[in-house]
Amino acid sequence: MSRILLNLPPHDRPREKFKAKGSESLSDQELLAILLGSGTKKSDVLKVAEHILKEIDGSKKKWRLADLQKIEGVGEAKAMQILAAMEFARRRIQPAGFKISFPADVVPLIRHYADRKQEHLICVTLNGANEIIATRVVTVGLADKIQVHPRELFADPLTDRATAVIIAHNHTGSDLIPTREDIETTRRLKAAGETIGIKLLDHIIFNKTGYYSFLEKDNL
Repeated sequence: MSRILLNLPPHDRPREKFKAKGSESLSDQELLAILLGSGTKKSDVLKVAEHILKEIDGSKKKWRLADLQKIEGVGEAKAMQILAAMEFARRRIQPAGFKISFPADVVPLIRHYADRKQEHLICVTLNGANEIIATRVVTVGLADKIQVHPRELFADPLTDRATAVIIAHNHTGSDLIPTREDIETTRRLKAAGETIGIKLLDHIIFNKTGYYSFLEKDNL
């Protein structure tokens, strides 16, 4: 075990935390750290996991063995473990086709982004039957700010032939109240969607403990 991990209280180490509280209590970084098993001489396993997440989040490409091996601290064996775990989960958990009754139904599907240190803008595309087509990270912003152009947001929904979208982003702090920029961005994206025939059903701001829905607050 690395010196960094040894300096952590036992209950905060990924494996010990898993045993005590279960997998649901772990962040994506901690889950990935368990998959990796160990870090390098330069970086402990949590740092390597953080680096991998930064590379994967917001990337739309299909990750292959060679891609992961380009990341420092990831050799062939670790890359295989990660890709095998991703494929195993993909085959058993398919959000595509999941029918929602209310926009906030998507919150459990994206809640794992709540522990990110930067704001992530996520777009959920839907067909005419309110079934999820895809869930994607559109862009990754700063610690407290995210910007997106309508062209960037609606590129994939147009390809999906979606009839509606739900957008969401994480707030890195405890405050879920939308900023002025959040409100202006929502109105701009809603207007752009109406122009091309794709309805913006909701904009959801979320963190680890709750969420704010523009639709539920009659602010859409």
